Formats: sequence, structure tokens, C-alpha cells
Amino acid sequence: MNTPATVKSLLSNQNVKAKFEEILKERAAGFTANLAVMVNNSSALSKCDPMTVVSAAVVAASLNLPLDPNLGFAAVVPFGNQASFQIMYKGLIQLAMRSGQYQTINVTEVYEGEMTGENRVTGEYTFDFSGKKSDKIVGYIAYFRLVNGFEKMEYWPIEKIERHGKRYSQTYKKGFGLWKDDFESMARKTVLKSLISRWGILSIEMQNAVKYDQGVVRDVESGAVEYVDNDPIEAAFADDEPVTVRRANGKTK
Repeated sequence: MNTPATVKSLLSNQNVKAKFEEILKERAAGFTANLAVMVNNSSALSKCDPMTVVSAAVVAASLNLPLDPNLGFAAVVPFGNQASFQIMYKGLIQLAMRSGQYQTINVTEVYEGEMTGENRVTGEYTFDFSGKKSDKIVGYIAYFRLVNGFEKMEYWPIEKIERHGKRYSQTYKKGFGLWKDDFESMARKTVLKSLISRWGILSIEMQNAVKYDQGVVRDVESGAVEYVDNDPIEAAFADDEPVTVRRANGKTK
């Protein structure tokens, strides 16, 4: 009778080891050791299909994003007995800056009193960040400027982010998962991902990150992925169109 595979046994498999070594070279041993510790410390991940855990880790490795939760670049997230790859907002920023196309990119919270005006015709908002009235977060704003001077911004009020999360994440609807445990990071990611998916320049790495985000990787070689929680590509281009501030070379479009 064959012994059921575990993450530890899969990481000892020569083919799996070779795959990580091909991607990470001399960093492979440290990466897989950290993965084993992470799974060992998570009862939820320990119950997941080991192959889905390892496949999600291979995607993170291929994007050169560490899985250390203290860094917040990427994560392997349990969903029932499956594990999915999930990129975080810091990971999106990292991939954007690596592309060499972005001069700056950021996403931040907006507090009550900081928004000073809205142009209902152009959809533009103005801000005075010294006008903060309280610690109440009313929304999030993402911004980038390309090296050629093109820049864009998106603002989402907190109610829109919550509505989006509940619409496109089964775990959020059920009251668990990253939306529940780390709402701020997911809110930042949602707004930033929408901005760069719609208006940014997407490198191959960034396209792969969007493709695999929140997906259970069924086959690394073919790129087969199943979205057990939601469809992140559909969510990135959701019907609830965000408010945008559009500028190119310093001029409003």
C-alpha cells in the first residue's frame, strides 16, 4: 500500500527538487525549507492536497516572490482541501518595478477629511492629505507614473471595495480567509490590481501573476489553473467601473 504523499515527501522528490533548482538555482534549498516550515506551522495548509501546495509554491518561485508572510509579497492560501497561489499588493509593486516601465507606483488609504473635491464631469478627485479629520479610512487610492511620463490614478471608496470583495470572493462571503484576516492588504491589492490591469504596462511576469492569482495550479508545465474561490481576471475587469483620474504627460485626458 502506497504511503500518501505529503509536502515534505514531494519536496524530497528528485523531479520536484530539480524544478525548484531550475528556477531558483542556489536559493532553491532555502525556499523549499521555508515552505516546509510554513506548511508545518499551518494546520489548514497541512490538510490541503500536497501537490496544490507545491504547485502554488512553484508559481511563487517562478515569479521570484518569497512566501514569507512577514514580507507580504505572495502567499499559499488554503481553500478547503486545496491550496491556491495568491499575490499580494507588495508583490504587484515588486513585479511592476522590475519591468523597468514604472517610475513610481503606490497604493494607500484615504482618511476622512483628506478628499477635498470631486469633478462629476471628469470623475476627478482632489486631495489634501493634511486635512485628515479622523482615523476612519474612507477609501483607497492607487497611482503609477511610467518612465515615459504617463500617469494614472484610481480611487475606490471603502463601500465599493467591500462590495467587490463579497461579489468575487466566496471566502469573504463566508467570513474567513485573507479578506477577513487582512482586509487592508486585500483592499490595497484590489485597487492596485484594477489600476494596472486596466491602464498599466503588463510584463510577462505581471500577466502570469494575474493569471495564477487566487488559482489552484493543476499543472505547472501547461499552466492549467482552476479558480476555486473566484475568477481574478473577471474580477479585475468587473462591471462596477471604478472612478479614475486620467493624466498623460501632466495633462488631463
